[in-house]
Amino acid sequence: MSLETSGSIDIADINPDVSIVMDIKTPSSNESDKNLYDNIEKLETKDQLKLVIGSKADFDWSVKLLSKYPTQAEVLFSSVFDAIEPAQLAQWILDGQLNVRLQVQLHKLLWGDEKGK
Repeated sequence: MSLETSGSIDIADINPDVSIVMDIKTPSSNESDKNLYDNIEKLETKDQLKLVIGSKADFDWSVKLLSKYPTQAEVLFSSVFDAIEPAQLAQWILDGQLNVRLQVQLHKLLWGDEKGK
């Protein structure tokens, strides 16, 4: 079982058998003030930390975040659809020699902004 969360609520009491997918909000989301950063250090190897990148500033912010809050979780970087090309984000990841996984929003590639998909 997995639980997707924005990380705005303390995850300490979540059943340890549950895998957590934490979507930490970057500054361009205008929701980063809701992040509980202490949650990042509570993630385990079975969990994932997802950051959706909307700009180079978001990317740089995310890199700093990862150095400040180390995690055992797998880290995923995804680009905001129509804001950053996945190839550009991939290049930034390669240039920074980051140990993160590039994730694309497959539903957006297939259906764009079509409702219900």
